[in-house]
Amino acid sequence: MPVATTTTTSAQNTIETLKSAIADLSIAGTIPQSQVQAPSSSSSSSNPERLRQYSHFDATPSIGTEFRAYSPDGKPTLSIRDLLDDEDGLRALGRLVSERGVVFFRDAIISPEEQITLVDKLGKLGGKPSTSGLHVHPLTSSNSEFGDEISMISNQYVFDDKYKRNDRSVLQRRFHGDLWHSDITFEPVPSDYATLQIRELPKVGGDTLWASAYEAYDRLSPAYRILLEGLTATHTGQNFVDLANKQGQKLREPRGAPENVGQTLSTVHPVIRTNPVTGWKGLFVNRGFTKRINELTKHESDNLLEFLFEHISANHDLQVRFRWEPNSLAIWDNRSTFHTATEDLDDDKRVGTRSVSLGERPYLDPKSLSRREALAEATQS
Repeated sequence: MPVATTTTTSAQNTIETLKSAIADLSIAGTIPQSQVQAPSSSSSSSNPERLRQYSHFDATPSIGTEFRAYSPDGKPTLSIRDLLDDEDGLRALGRLVSERGVVFFRDAIISPEEQITLVDKLGKLGGKPSTSGLHVHPLTSSNSEFGDEISMISNQYVFDDKYKRNDRSVLQRRFHGDLWHSDITFEPVPSDYATLQIRELPKVGGDTLWASAYEAYDRLSPAYRILLEGLTATHTGQNFVDLANKQGQKLREPRGAPENVGQTLSTVHPVIRTNPVTGWKGLFVNRGFTKRINELTKHESDNLLEFLFEHISANHDLQVRFRWEPNSLAIWDNRSTFHTATEDLDDDKRVGTRSVSLGERPYLDPKSLSRREALAEATQS
């Protein structure tokens, strides 16, 4: 028994030493917290508890909150239309989205143009830089039906109908574990908030899954967290570059922020990221776009990334699955979630409109807490 105690104490001392060293690091993508614009809100107006007076439920312990279209519990219902012109309500909604990862509304009557306004307001009220606007996807056509700032999401083409897909049959389907991603992390200034409404629904299927980057971080051992907090990763959107080249097209630019330019779609971000709205740490790699951990050898990087990708896709307790209905609306925080569509439709059609706000350059504040640490502190206080 004394040996076990000594070993535990030694390990704890080693971890504390490493934590101290990490706190002094200045890695690429790490910026002083003082340089991050604070959300334009008071603590009371941004408190998400004001929204919990409405009929809702948390879909899982770690991720996902849904506001009902009807009330089985006698509470009033909340429509997204009730919030569109309510600045304090939108502040509270943004905070709730950042805490819960993704928020769903049923029977949300909202136009694509209102989606653009909604996601832009959420970003601005959340404190995004004034130079960060709405993302223009590299493959969005200049004459797109809903303009530059709405991405068309379809199982039959990639953001524009000139980029047709031919992988819809059951034997051509991609391995679903490979589809997890956070939106546009190949950009130097990636997304904060995003919204999606499926406007042409299949008869059945086409669900979307989200996973919590907060819970993914909390599920790592202390030693693993310390390792990852000293690392950066290269993210690329090579698949979009290849599609554009195949069609003889140039990628759109600029893409919503002055930093988001160029025809290569490649950038570097920290592996662990702090969400400026919550102050919580989350894992910030995804199989869709993260290609290399820069401080490691290729073999080390490949193996570590494979573990982290499986960590996201294989742990169902990190995830929530959403079944779309007419007028359903999803709003999520790309800084702290991953998501994937379910490609199970064969020849049935699924088309939606997505709006994507741009946030800040990703950074790690070593003094920030994990979600579970922060919630535990709040409970004790």
